[in-house]
Amino acid sequence: MCGIIGIVSTTPVADRLVDGLRRMEYRGYDSAGVCTVHEGELVRRRAEGKLANLVAALAADPAPGTVGIAHTRWATHGAPTARNAHPHATEHLALVHNGIIENYKELRAELNGEGRVLESETDTEVVAHLLSREVERGASPETAIQTVLPRLRGAFALAVAFRSRPDMLIGARLGSPLVLGHGDGEMFLGSDALALAPLTQRISYLEEGDWVVLTRDGADIRDAGGAPVEREIVTSGATAAAVEKGNYRHYMQKEIFEQPTVVAQTLGSYIRQADATVALPQLDVDLSTVKRITMVACGTSFYAAMIAKYWFETFARVPVDLDVASEFRYRDPVLERGGLSLFISQSGETADTLAALRHCKAAGQTIGVIVNVPTSTMAREADILLPTHAGPEIGVASTKAFTCQLAVLAALATHLAVRRGLMSRAEEQDVVAHLLEAPASLNAALKLDGAIEAIAPLVAPARDVLYLGRGPDYPLALEGALKLKEISYIHAEGYASGEMKHGPIALIDDRVPVIVLAPSGPLFEKTVSNMEEVRARGGKVILISDEEGVRQAGDGALATVCMPRVHPLIAPLVYAVPVQLLAYHVAVAKGTDVDQPRNLAKSVTVE
Repeated sequence: MCGIIGIVSTTPVADRLVDGLRRMEYRGYDSAGVCTVHEGELVRRRAEGKLANLVAALAADPAPGTVGIAHTRWATHGAPTARNAHPHATEHLALVHNGIIENYKELRAELNGEGRVLESETDTEVVAHLLSREVERGASPETAIQTVLPRLRGAFALAVAFRSRPDMLIGARLGSPLVLGHGDGEMFLGSDALALAPLTQRISYLEEGDWVVLTRDGADIRDAGGAPVEREIVTSGATAAAVEKGNYRHYMQKEIFEQPTVVAQTLGSYIRQADATVALPQLDVDLSTVKRITMVACGTSFYAAMIAKYWFETFARVPVDLDVASEFRYRDPVLERGGLSLFISQSGETADTLAALRHCKAAGQTIGVIVNVPTSTMAREADILLPTHAGPEIGVASTKAFTCQLAVLAALATHLAVRRGLMSRAEEQDVVAHLLEAPASLNAALKLDGAIEAIAPLVAPARDVLYLGRGPDYPLALEGALKLKEISYIHAEGYASGEMKHGPIALIDDRVPVIVLAPSGPLFEKTVSNMEEVRARGGKVILISDEEGVRQAGDGALATVCMPRVHPLIAPLVYAVPVQLLAYHVAVAKGTDVDQPRNLAKSVTVE
């Protein structure tokens, strides 16, 4: 979502603020702005659209000053215009915000009743005016913050610059992440460690309800009650190289091709190759007693959970309930005492998933999280932390995080089966052997890039595309459709192959490409029958299968992608590659913004 950066320094900050915004472009945004404090004045520049527009505005009218804040906005309240862009300012202060102030309407009505005029349509501007009102009443910036924060309902990360204090910034967080950076004679605020990577490696993660006063000499951190607290300074490990495209045209392309490496890294932390066993991180929880698993996630992570449901129920014979996070709490789910609740998130900050986690924690569930950011809020609140090792994922459309999530889930399902006495030593060794084949199989799939690129022009003109799959390939069909929608803006849907005859087949004609995911195996003959139903109605089938499957299917497909033959366990990881590559090449053919598709954000930190 929105990106925040703030700097308190002895040298001009505008260029470094903009550089920090560049490092957060992957989060998704539609406008940007900067505000510095210079010679007792607030110097504010804002622009709609890409960051280049803000850079041009600053080139034409610079923003001098050694203290400043900056922001990339993903619109929630109000259109993506320069007027609605952050920072929002009053005579006394400027403010940037990530999150949503849920009670902003009543606060806005209160301010309007006092004759205050707000220039934007945003929920954020009310916070600036509430703080400004306290300053006008004689409050110090610190007192103003402590007075206003308890009045805000919702989620927020804030950075505030005060005209009267050109040596200071104040930050605060509740429900949205905010990172404190420690420098030499300067201090920093950022939405994530990546934004601060070129500035410092020494960071502290603010906890829920914390607010902090930054000066050049350090930071004074307070908890929600205003009491002084210490937050550990850690080394972030984020590097500038992590967000470079290298020789690739797009971040998404780079991240697709990183999958053999990052899946190998992830599996390496869960498998002991010496004795071919699955070895999870040290656990204080006896998983052998788990009677039910509740899995909650959003988007691509939800489809990873759908695939894992097959593994947990097949291997460990544990029933699995599965929910999208945005719906989970609102149906008042039945949660058995002693149950395991698993939450999957690339960022570890997804607002819907985090709210579901806290709901389950309050209900006495054991909390497990699978995240790509081990310092994230979800990671810190978990009983069981199961990190992926995908590295920073910059493309908004998730690719390598998905396959690494699947690797962790397969290892966890295997471990659970062993702990429950349902998988013999020989069976565990067999599973481990197949998991260790995944990186090489991913490499083999990536070699089909040219063949998939050649198919893209067959799909790019379509208005509608269908994806079909059976078993674990059904969630993969949903994921393929999501990828195509996200970056090419083509309407696409995924279906269980056998469900076509129950309604969706009415959509089939000669203008609808149908992507069929069908590795050879026990379900293949049924999938071929579904293909024939599509072809009989003029549908154009693109078959993704292995050599045996392509041979059995015979002629008649519009195009085929001949995949390496893989064990069914790792097929979802390997078949993720062609659906990712197809979406990527179709988007390139259509000329869309692959890495920053319209209306989307990387880390969704609002509900």
